[in-house]
Amino acid sequence: MSETPRSRETEGDTSTGLPQHRIGHAFAHTPHRSDSRSPQTPRGVRQPGPGGRPGTIPPVPGRPATPLLIAVVCGLLFSLITWQVLVSGPLLEPDHALSRALVRTVPDSVTERLSDLGNVPVAVPVLALAMAYAAWRGRRLAAGAAGLAMALVPALVIPFKEWTARPGPLEPWAAGYFPSGHTATAAVAYLGAALLVRPYTRRPWPTAAALVLTGATAVGLVLRGWHWPLDVLASLLMCTPLLLAVDRLSRRSSPRSSG
Repeated sequence: MSETPRSRETEGDTSTGLPQHRIGHAFAHTPHRSDSRSPQTPRGVRQPGPGGRPGTIPPVPGRPATPLLIAVVCGLLFSLITWQVLVSGPLLEPDHALSRALVRTVPDSVTERLSDLGNVPVAVPVLALAMAYAAWRGRRLAAGAAGLAMALVPALVIPFKEWTARPGPLEPWAAGYFPSGHTATAAVAYLGAALLVRPYTRRPWPTAAALVLTGATAVGLVLRGWHWPLDVLASLLMCTPLLLAVDRLSRRSSPRSSG
């Protein structure tokens, strides 16, 4: 006697019946491949990341606020030093003591050459060459930002020199030493040039060279007695926000981002 489909179902053969719910149905929608490789669908390759951190999938909008925080801190410290210079505050006492301990400890022939690294005829041509190269490579926005930062240096330094009228370490009868214009020129010129050429080098030597040149200028100015240590520090704090802006625009127009 032949078996009917109904009798086969009653004996436990469910091959021709309706789909049954099985244990682990939560994984039924996860695609699998027979060759043990990751599936091609986005659901199979996306991994959850820590919420709110850059680089997670889906991407978190916006950039980290670290550069903005650094710029704010530099602005506050610059304001504090300027206020101390204006009111002859207690912060000037260690500044004077440090200057007296350092001035003329190195031969003038050495410190003068180090100080000359911040001269406009020496530093600005370096930045101009880097700007021309970046513009030739199609990064005109970054080159223009570096040029604007350099143009802002005298626009910021000269009013503060006239406002504070601070005398120099070796020339107490003179005025206009705060902040250091040579330090500001060196920082923006050398570091700005490094930011422009950095995308085309595989090693961080442009930034290292710029830091050495800027530091040598600052040290030479203090050791020679052209500026107080706070004059140099204030210039570096003033120029940091400018360089951060150049860095951001340089990253936006870098060859990688444009590619």
